[in-house]
Amino acid sequence: MNVLVIGSGAREHAIAWKLASDPRVERLLCAPGNPGTAQVATNVPVSPTAPTDLLALARREAIDLTVVGPEAPLALGISDLFHAEGLPLLGPSRAAARLETSKAFAKEFMKRHRVPTARYRICESAETARWAVDELGLPIVIKADGLAAGKGVVVAHDRETAEGAIEASMVARQFGEAGDRLVVEECLVGQEASFFVLADGERAIPIGTAQDHKRAFDDDQGPNTGGMGAFAPSPLVTASLADGVMREIVDPTLAGMREEGHPYRGFLYVGLMLTGTGPKVVEFNVRFGDPEAQVVLPMLEEHCLDLLVEAARGWLPRRACRLSTEPHVGVVLASGGYPGAFEKGKPISGLEAAVRMPGVHVFHAGTALRDGTVVTDGGRVLTVVGHGPGFQAAIDRAYAAIRHIAFDGMHLRHDIGHKALAHPSGRRGSNHRA
Repeated sequence: MNVLVIGSGAREHAIAWKLASDPRVERLLCAPGNPGTAQVATNVPVSPTAPTDLLALARREAIDLTVVGPEAPLALGISDLFHAEGLPLLGPSRAAARLETSKAFAKEFMKRHRVPTARYRICESAETARWAVDELGLPIVIKADGLAAGKGVVVAHDRETAEGAIEASMVARQFGEAGDRLVVEECLVGQEASFFVLADGERAIPIGTAQDHKRAFDDDQGPNTGGMGAFAPSPLVTASLADGVMREIVDPTLAGMREEGHPYRGFLYVGLMLTGTGPKVVEFNVRFGDPEAQVVLPMLEEHCLDLLVEAARGWLPRRACRLSTEPHVGVVLASGGYPGAFEKGKPISGLEAAVRMPGVHVFHAGTALRDGTVVTDGGRVLTVVGHGPGFQAAIDRAYAAIRHIAFDGMHLRHDIGHKALAHPSGRRGSNHRA
């Protein structure tokens, strides 16, 4: 089969890397890809935000399956376009993608279908947002309704921070149209975990759990980022808890989508807060997470092409996918200054030595090839993944590989995976199986 992967980040590198190992994949293309995907696929310079150009590419190259990595093409309706032309694509319709592209829609959808989530108010003006803060009380979470590149959420522990978030979004319009409407919601208390499923419109199968690290600096300090690292599986998600998440969150979500005329097909990320009254949804993403994909996909102990094709066509097998019990820890190497301003074009050394280390994967994100040298080309540059018989071994391998890699201004956290070590099952290793 001929397969096209859309996107250019480390998530897409991980997807392409996994697909490249499948003997049924005859040709693998990435649009636009990066120097990492070029090692396992053919990169094609087509933008992820140009659906008609991607459709033309799929036709020209006789693509049998297209896999969408990032959210932007889904928000633009690429799934609807491909399906209207009879071309298989894995990813939800534009209407179903509102679970991510509109936080207000997601909250109202969860209310309609009794999916557990935080209490909230949808606010069309700064004045109503201030009232919502008064009603729900501090601490409070303030979210821009639309896509804001992972920067539209503020957890405010005091009134001044809440006022600043409202002002930035609705008055200064820091996020453009995405912040013209706000979701103000209660701040849930508990530990967070990421739960991933693959859905075919009728049902879903779990494909792994993880925990990520959003803050820029060690000990969860500094500004929020797109993610500075992740580990899998989450020691917090026991088999019984996973069953409950499927029964009380995933199944009602898929049923609700069907009832509303938008069957959900594709990856679904469920961001969970594990509260004292049970798991509640913090957010949905309508694609695989990044950097979580980089630690979850290497745990899949089977070829994934058949699963992806079956999900896209609407007939997933009624079985669990096979996942390794070996922990994986991924550390993001970022450009200096990220998530703020940063410079590009810094030469990267040591990649070959890092990749040769046993128990290590290196996935490219913000990289480019200039005159035969790999250079930085984004905020998050690489994800270095270590795996081993326990979390400590996985952590050690990831950081040992990182010691080979260098570029000017390289920034990373030094505590990725430590939360797993703090959990009793994390200290022992892991016996989790999704």
